[in-house]
Amino acid sequence: MRRFRSCFSTLILLAVIFAAFPSAADSSSRWEWLRDRILGSPDRANGPEAALARLGGSRLVLKADTDEFRAVILKELRDDVRRSLREARIPYSGLAVQGSRVEVRVRDVADLPRALTAIGGGSVPAGQDLGDGLITLAPTAADFNDKLRAALDNTIEIVKRRLNELGVDLAGVERDGGDRIRVLLPGVKEPTRFAGMMVARAQLAFRLIDQPSPAQAILGGGSANADVLYGLTDKEPYTVSRQVAMTGHELVDASPGFDQRTGEPIVSFRFSAHGARDFADITRANIGRPFAIVLDNAVIAAPVIREPILGGSGQISGGFTLEQANDLAILLRSGALPFGLSVVEQHTVEPAK
Repeated sequence: MRRFRSCFSTLILLAVIFAAFPSAADSSSRWEWLRDRILGSPDRANGPEAALARLGGSRLVLKADTDEFRAVILKELRDDVRRSLREARIPYSGLAVQGSRVEVRVRDVADLPRALTAIGGGSVPAGQDLGDGLITLAPTAADFNDKLRAALDNTIEIVKRRLNELGVDLAGVERDGGDRIRVLLPGVKEPTRFAGMMVARAQLAFRLIDQPSPAQAILGGGSANADVLYGLTDKEPYTVSRQVAMTGHELVDASPGFDQRTGEPIVSFRFSAHGARDFADITRANIGRPFAIVLDNAVIAAPVIREPILGGSGQISGGFTLEQANDLAILLRSGALPFGLSVVEQHTVEPAK
């Protein structure tokens, strides 16, 4: 009897609360309000969508450059074939990317079965014999889609890290179809800077500078072994070796700061132990030569190697503003995108009334 009275009292109390809630026009809203009071608000009530509706902001859609990504996969496939044939000691010629496939010709047709076995192992797809020692290989649609899906997931994590370091704590980043990413920026009405940071490739490379003067480089348009790249801030041309001495994959930290001598903003960086050894070897072998620190095909600094850099750390100075130094440090810390991104949709959202 006592339990019955308790349940009856609870039902009366809920009915009174339900009837007293005047702000909803329909019963479904009332039940949602009552559910949230009893069980707690669902996660989506505090998520990016709710924050965007409450604060206003921006909604963007980013699109992956799948053509570029396919080209990267084909180049990796070509390199895998080269490595497999060399390890098997099989002479070959004509190894190249041709359209949507990789082709290679085995010099001795008698080596063809052994070559097909060698390149068919591991991550290399099975090759097809076209006759006369010619082999063609191409990634399957399923293999390409799997790699694209993994690359998109990696890209989402990189974009999240960048936005978080820019102070957009409530940002929402998620997949939107097979090759797109939807980004919600609550409270951000001017997303230009954020969009630029999200789509920046942030591919860092250390490349030696060739000796021809800038005038000769511009007139010659580079060479078979060098490119003409321009400075990010000074806009000056540099004749940069096409061979990459080192990439930014071994970078473990980057932070903005100030040069103790000049007071100008800089970016300090630090390599892993393995990267520190490689960087020491490169600088030891090229004392007296200038080298370019290249970010997305723009030269951000071009110092001369005065002595071996043995500590695995260094600094980048290039006439930066403090904001530019901070943004560069964020890009280097977050890592490089696996493919290009572009903004294909951008909408401003007004706060809900």
